[in-house]
Amino acid sequence: MLSSPSIRLLEVSDRGTLGLGGPTRADESEPGNQDFVAFVRNVGEPRDVELGGGTYGFGKGIFYLLAESGTVLVHTRCRRPDGGLETRLMGCALWRSYQAPAEGGERRYTGRHWWGDVSGEVVEPLVGSAAEEAARQLGLRPFGAGETGTSIIVLEPHLDGLEPMAAAEYLAQTAAWQLWPKMLERPDCSVDMRFSVSCDGLDVPVPDPTATRPLDLFVEAYRRMESSDAQQVACRRPQRHLGRLGLVRRLMPPVDPLPAARRAMETVGIGSTVHHVCLMRPAELVVTYWSGREPGMEHVSYAGVFRADEKMDEVYARSEPPTHDAWHPQTLDPPNSTFVRTTFVRLKESVERLLELGGSARTGSAQVALGAASNRFSVLVGGARGTGGETDHGAVAGRARALRQGEEESGGRARPAVDSSLSPDRTGSGIDLGRDAAGGSGGVPHRVRIQYVEETAYEMRSGEPVLVQAFRLPTPVAQRVSVELAVALPGTGNRESDPPLGVREPELVGWEDPDGTLHTTPTYVIEGGDGAVWRAVVLPAPDTITEITVRTKAVTTR
Repeated sequence: MLSSPSIRLLEVSDRGTLGLGGPTRADESEPGNQDFVAFVRNVGEPRDVELGGGTYGFGKGIFYLLAESGTVLVHTRCRRPDGGLETRLMGCALWRSYQAPAEGGERRYTGRHWWGDVSGEVVEPLVGSAAEEAARQLGLRPFGAGETGTSIIVLEPHLDGLEPMAAAEYLAQTAAWQLWPKMLERPDCSVDMRFSVSCDGLDVPVPDPTATRPLDLFVEAYRRMESSDAQQVACRRPQRHLGRLGLVRRLMPPVDPLPAARRAMETVGIGSTVHHVCLMRPAELVVTYWSGREPGMEHVSYAGVFRADEKMDEVYARSEPPTHDAWHPQTLDPPNSTFVRTTFVRLKESVERLLELGGSARTGSAQVALGAASNRFSVLVGGARGTGGETDHGAVAGRARALRQGEEESGGRARPAVDSSLSPDRTGSGIDLGRDAAGGSGGVPHRVRIQYVEETAYEMRSGEPVLVQAFRLPTPVAQRVSVELAVALPGTGNRESDPPLGVREPELVGWEDPDGTLHTTPTYVIEGGDGAVWRAVVLPAPDTITEITVRTKAVTTR
């Protein structure tokens, strides 16, 4: 395989790190940096960095498993004790043990091999100019002036049947799902790590977690976890602070990702809807996405982020398997097992509270929580981001006017995207509103009512997300319809026709007749009794529960 004219390489590199410094032999004892020995010579070396990511030291083994030959090249530049830079290059193989003839009979070998400087008793890495020249001949990317870091080159990697470009796209998506906390901008505008992927010289974009659905939902949960709104997760007996939790919940259409993104999401256990909490230790590397109770509604998702407290890092680390992708309380002794088990109890409790609307919907109303998790809601959210909690009512009104104009110009009605309501106690048809209004010929009273015929849905109209409430007027009399809009913050029982502080108001866009024509007036007269379906179109308030109540009263004719 390696004797073929060309071989494929997979290079995983970092720059701006320390490189693999320290002694190059495992039998050399020097204080301080032991990175080269820990990575190249020793397998299963426990971590020696407080709050570091690895625990067992087996992570490096994935490089050997990924290579069809079990062989990798280690190309690194580090600083010597005297402050100078030193480039090192060494080939390493971790393969099956075997027996071979030797003087005096058969001899067993470990299956570990090294390539490098063989002038001494043991194989050492090439260093300095010899390493740089060998790297150049192998076509490896050189280090820049003053640059430190490490490149691991996997020879003939297993690609699981994927074409190289498809594998690169999957790696880019996986980097986002596994490392997104490291991509976030900090308050000082710094970023912990920047990632790039390329294939045969072509750049493959790594998704921006703040602008990629549904990762942006986890980003929002992370921001909440970092804020004063975070939930403090604790164990009561014995008392111990376990960590911080942020949870967010949004109305969001099911995700239909591209193949590479779908594969990455399936790898972490996420499907078309999100009902997960990202678990991490203080190093902020994703451990796993814990699956909570499904919301029970196709178009509702929630996401959370739990970060363990620094004082509890060792406990959670010891509960992880060598793959670092789970927390197993059963592997620990009390009280540590209690701490980890209680973590999941608290997560379940918090999810249950999140999924409660915090108050029942009034009879005859449609209550829908609408948020900003989807890329489709980015325009609405944009106006909300400011300072001092100011409300941009003018921006909402401007969007409503633009939406009306766009509907009038385009004509027709967008096909409903969803059929979903967040009001579980809503009965649908036969809801009486506007009773005992006078109307009809000669002033004869008519008992008029609204009949909801569909659950509240959201649609895209002229690039804006709107709520659409369909209804009929079963009484055969002319009636004037109006809409009452109210808002509440998720998780509260407060219903307000005046919005809470800092929350924008929902606004009626207009009334859509059965032919799809939008009538942009606050009220509208409709002749009832013909079974026609009309629709109230509403521009909702982001990050709130938008409550829609359609009202009607008979129109007096003389």
